[in-house]
Amino acid sequence: MSTSEAQEQRPQHQTDLDDEDDTVKQLNQCSSLYLALQDCLVNTNRNWRACQKEVQALKACNDGRNKSKSQ
Repeated sequence: MSTSEAQEQRPQHQTDLDDEDDTVKQLNQCSSLYLALQDCLVNTNRNWRACQKEVQALKACNDGRNKSKSQ
């Protein structure tokens, strides 16, 4: 099977999953919070209001990362 055939047979969402893995890797210490937010969104049918605890936790972690980078 050639590479182009393998790519054609990959589920369409697989590329999205690969992109998400890269995003999670870049988050370092915030990755578990990011994954918790994703789980919440899946479980609540993408209801951001229901996931505000997770959103705020991820925001706080990311803000902390940004502060430590600038110092």
